[in-house]
Amino acid sequence: MASTVLECFGFLIGVVGWMCVCAVTGMPQWKITPFIGSTILNTEITWEGIWMTCVYQQTLGRLVCDSYDSTLDLSGDVQMARALMCLAISLGLLAIMVSTVGMKCTYCAGDDSRVKGYASVIAGCLFFLAGLCVLIPVSWVAHNIITDFYNPLVPEGLKRELGDALYLGWSATCFLGIGGAFLCCSYPKNSDCRQGYRKSNATNPPSVPIQNPAACYSLKEYV
Repeated sequence: MASTVLECFGFLIGVVGWMCVCAVTGMPQWKITPFIGSTILNTEITWEGIWMTCVYQQTLGRLVCDSYDSTLDLSGDVQMARALMCLAISLGLLAIMVSTVGMKCTYCAGDDSRVKGYASVIAGCLFFLAGLCVLIPVSWVAHNIITDFYNPLVPEGLKRELGDALYLGWSATCFLGIGGAFLCCSYPKNSDCRQGYRKSNATNPPSVPIQNPAACYSLKEYV
């Protein structure tokens, strides 16, 4: 019963983390231009994502987005973020499919608890890998933003702030890690021993002592 609850919680948390990964991949709020300087007359906020840049005009309430013209003009962290975020989405989707097979409340793979246990462990590892693929680009972009922000050689107009997508990416990493841990812990370690013990009992039934028919007669009958 406890393993089934862990599987359900791990599956739900993993799905939530995967949905957050999809949102982070499409969000343009990776880098945000702050209001730096003695005046706040600038009414435009620029958002930079891994697929597009958006300009939000506060006075008009209008948002204008434009995709990047060429991938060769992108920085190394953006190109790396594209590849790893797409890989994280693929790994998360594969983990959801495998965990569906390994859950005890489904009829996939029959009633073989050993196969279902292995599927749960594999799904948990896939969730871990997906979380790692999200953590690397999000932390790298955040490191570059913080380094440039405190670098006096970088002009004020080129300094950025941490966007909402980065915080959501860290949250997605936590969700994927927790979900993967629950799925891995849901597989009992002694399940193989119990299954092997049951099989041995089924193949080797307990022996019943056979009595000697001669021993059933009393000694008076021989007299």
